[in-house]
Amino acid sequence: MQNFEDIMKAAQNVQEELKKAQEGLEKIEVEGVAGGGLVKVRASAKGTILGVAIDDSLLTPDEKGVLEDLIAAALNDARGKADAKSQEEMSKMTSGLPLPPGFKLPF
Repeated sequence: MQNFEDIMKAAQNVQEELKKAQEGLEKIEVEGVAGGGLVKVRASAKGTILGVAIDDSLLTPDEKGVLEDLIAAALNDARGKADAKSQEEMSKMTSGLPLPPGFKLPF
Protein backbone atom coordinates (compact mmCIF):
# COMPACT_ATOMS: atom_id res chain seq x y z
CA MET A 1 0.00 0.00 0.00
CA GLN A 2 3.08 2.23 0.04
CA ASN A 3 2.41 3.29 -3.54
CA PHE A 4 -1.08 4.60 -2.66
CA GLU A 5 0.34 6.57 0.26
CA ASP A 6 2.95 8.10 -2.04
CA ILE A 7 0.23 9.09 -4.50
CA MET A 8 -1.83 10.71 -1.74
CA LYS A 9 1.20 12.58 -0.43
CA ALA A 10 2.04 13.81 -3.94
CA ALA A 11 -1.57 14.93 -4.42
CA GLN A 12 -1.41 16.95 -1.20
CA ASN A 13 1.85 18.55 -2.34
CA VAL A 14 0.28 19.45 -5.68
CA GLN A 15 -2.69 20.98 -3.89
CA GLU A 16 -0.40 23.11 -1.70
CA GLU A 17 1.64 24.26 -4.71
CA LEU A 18 -1.52 25.18 -6.62
CA LYS A 19 -2.72 27.25 -3.69
CA LYS A 20 0.61 29.11 -3.56
CA ALA A 21 0.52 29.69 -7.33
CA GLN A 22 -3.03 31.04 -7.17
CA GLU A 23 -2.03 33.44 -4.38
CA GLY A 24 0.95 34.58 -6.45
CA LEU A 25 -1.31 35.51 -9.37
CA GLU A 26 -2.69 38.46 -7.37
CA LYS A 27 0.84 39.93 -7.31
CA ILE A 28 1.36 39.79 -11.09
CA GLU A 29 0.10 42.87 -12.95
CA VAL A 30 -0.96 43.26 -16.57
CA GLU A 31 -2.13 46.37 -18.42
CA GLY A 32 -4.94 46.49 -20.95
CA VAL A 33 -5.03 49.42 -23.37
CA ALA A 34 -7.50 50.83 -25.86
CA GLY A 35 -7.66 53.80 -28.19
CA GLY A 36 -3.92 53.87 -28.78
CA GLY A 37 -3.24 54.24 -25.06
CA LEU A 38 -5.99 56.78 -24.32
CA VAL A 39 -7.54 54.33 -21.83
CA LYS A 40 -5.46 51.97 -19.72
CA VAL A 41 -6.60 49.36 -17.20
CA ARG A 42 -4.28 47.67 -14.71
CA ALA A 43 -5.31 44.23 -13.46
CA SER A 44 -3.87 41.33 -11.52
CA ALA A 45 -3.28 38.03 -13.31
CA LYS A 46 -6.36 36.79 -11.43
CA GLY A 47 -8.42 39.49 -13.14
CA THR A 48 -8.86 41.93 -10.26
CA ILE A 49 -9.03 45.48 -11.65
CA LEU A 50 -6.37 47.57 -9.90
CA GLY A 51 -6.78 50.89 -11.68
CA VAL A 52 -8.08 52.82 -14.68
CA ALA A 53 -6.28 55.72 -16.40
CA ILE A 54 -8.14 57.96 -18.86
CA ASP A 55 -6.42 60.55 -21.04
CA ASP A 56 -7.73 64.08 -20.38
CA SER A 57 -8.64 64.53 -24.05
CA LEU A 58 -11.53 62.08 -23.61
CA LEU A 59 -13.15 63.95 -20.74
CA THR A 60 -15.64 65.96 -22.77
CA PRO A 61 -19.41 65.32 -22.88
CA ASP A 62 -19.41 64.64 -26.63
CA GLU A 63 -16.82 61.85 -26.16
CA LYS A 64 -18.92 59.96 -23.57
CA GLY A 65 -19.87 57.08 -25.88
CA VAL A 66 -16.33 56.72 -27.20
CA LEU A 67 -14.96 56.72 -23.64
CA GLU A 68 -17.41 54.01 -22.56
CA ASP A 69 -16.41 51.84 -25.53
CA LEU A 70 -12.71 52.36 -24.85
CA ILE A 71 -13.08 51.46 -21.16
CA ALA A 72 -14.86 48.23 -22.12
CA ALA A 73 -12.14 47.45 -24.70
CA ALA A 74 -9.34 48.14 -22.20
CA LEU A 75 -11.03 45.95 -19.58
CA ASN A 76 -11.35 43.12 -22.09
CA ASP A 77 -7.72 43.56 -23.13
CA ALA A 78 -6.58 43.44 -19.51
CA ARG A 79 -8.72 40.36 -18.83
CA GLY A 80 -7.29 38.55 -21.85
CA LYS A 81 -3.74 39.35 -20.74
CA ALA A 82 -4.56 38.29 -17.17
CA ASP A 83 -5.91 34.95 -18.41
CA ALA A 84 -2.82 34.38 -20.57
CA LYS A 85 -0.44 35.26 -17.73
CA SER A 86 -2.36 33.05 -15.30
CA GLN A 87 -2.18 30.11 -17.71
CA GLU A 88 1.54 30.73 -18.26
CA GLU A 89 2.28 30.79 -14.51
CA MET A 90 0.21 27.69 -13.80
CA SER A 91 1.88 25.84 -16.68
CA LYS A 92 5.30 26.64 -15.19
CA MET A 93 4.17 25.27 -11.87
CA THR A 94 2.72 22.04 -13.23
CA SER A 95 5.40 21.30 -15.85
CA GLY A 96 7.44 19.17 -13.46
CA LEU A 97 4.53 17.25 -11.96
CA PRO A 98 4.16 13.59 -12.84
CA LEU A 99 0.56 13.88 -14.06
CA PRO A 100 -1.03 11.27 -16.29
CA PRO A 101 -1.49 12.24 -19.97
CA GLY A 102 -4.64 14.30 -20.50
CA PHE A 103 -5.05 15.10 -16.79
CA LYS A 104 -6.32 18.64 -16.29
CA LEU A 105 -5.99 20.54 -13.05
CA PRO A 106 -8.87 22.83 -12.02
CA PHE A 107 -7.74 26.34 -13.10
